[in-house]
Amino acid sequence: MTTFAPRKIVHIEISEGIPSLSSDGEYPVLYVVFWWYGIPLGHQEIWENELPMSRDQLAENALKTIAPTIEAHLLEQGIPLPEVFPVTNSGLNALMAWEPFLVKLREQLSAPASETVSVVICTRDRPEHLVRCLRSLQQLSQLPDEILVVDNAPSSDATKQLVAQIPGIRYVLEPRPGLSAARNTGIRHCTGEIIAFTDDDLTLHTDWIARLRQSFNDPKVMVVTGLVLAAELKTQSQFIFEKYWSFNRGYRVLTFDNDYFEKYKLLGVPAWRIGAGANMAFRRKAIELVGDFDERLGAGTSGCSEDSEFWYRVLAEGWTCRYEPTAVAYHCHRREMDSLRRQIFYYMRGHVTELLIRFERYKHWGNLVRIALLLPYFTNLFLFGFLKGRLRYSTLLEEVLGCFSGAKFYFKSKLAANSRSFLNNSKSPESV
Repeated sequence: MTTFAPRKIVHIEISEGIPSLSSDGEYPVLYVVFWWYGIPLGHQEIWENELPMSRDQLAENALKTIAPTIEAHLLEQGIPLPEVFPVTNSGLNALMAWEPFLVKLREQLSAPASETVSVVICTRDRPEHLVRCLRSLQQLSQLPDEILVVDNAPSSDATKQLVAQIPGIRYVLEPRPGLSAARNTGIRHCTGEIIAFTDDDLTLHTDWIARLRQSFNDPKVMVVTGLVLAAELKTQSQFIFEKYWSFNRGYRVLTFDNDYFEKYKLLGVPAWRIGAGANMAFRRKAIELVGDFDERLGAGTSGCSEDSEFWYRVLAEGWTCRYEPTAVAYHCHRREMDSLRRQIFYYMRGHVTELLIRFERYKHWGNLVRIALLLPYFTNLFLFGFLKGRLRYSTLLEEVLGCFSGAKFYFKSKLAANSRSFLNNSKSPESV
């Protein structure tokens, strides 16, 4: 049964050496993320009763965690391996046998790409978060061609004043509330061939832009998302989010194409598996192909899912999305349970609204099937969720209420749009 214990996040860069681990007496669990030459390869939880752990023991644990990821990366990049690999030695020797392959992998991932990149950050009244995000952007190994901050329906000029103090950042005001409206404004005001989005409460790994840019080498790829790691796991709400709602889609490249779309079409394609809109980039051409973000969706309106609805359109029109785990961002999950519950309510509200908008746009019945399946899903979770641990119940009420609220929001906005259309038509000269 899942229980909560604070986790200390430890990042280990293997190319700099394997340390030994010991308990500091404060955290019962170490959440260890393994990297090699700036490439994230996996994570492992190490409990206090397993400590102290020697360098050789940690190397063995690391090898079990990261070997499948390395092999998948090498296969993706077309780098051949010997027929028998990894070597039969254990511990540090076996781990270091991977090094020549990782060096070659890093070289291929760092190959130059020529497309211009614009970074857009949509924010509202959170300058203390925004400043950390902007600082991380200024420390990237490859700088974007431009950075825009879209100030969405602010209650003060604090964000405008902050941006004015940082050179190289463009400020754009969008007075209409809603993340999709802010995203669309950012798209109209930027110039890059690739448009990358991140949120104000994220910080970026130094190779973020380089990895995103490199991931568009296939002309069929219109969207790339990246890995989002937790910045801290100190509170129960942060642990619950990471356990059940995580932005972390794993450490291997994933391709979402027409085969994926057709496989799930009858049950409502789970486009949300593609990644997180907080770590996302797409070709400007994608906007020309499928349209901009639906302004009924996103924070400040329905709640969320403006990103996955956009990805759904990309897939439905025959293009490809790619999850690239080497493009890394760090997110500080909400520390308080009340804040997490509100977040999950709006997640589910946006989710149901998105499914109804998908059906409205394409008449794909699988999206209504997906909504119909929510009732047995919640019933099953209520009856048997204890098998996953009592923490899984923490947001269950908000999930159910959010679903009903999403349906209400959609039909209310649909009615309002029809009323506006009727009034406009009645005032037109043709109707007189």
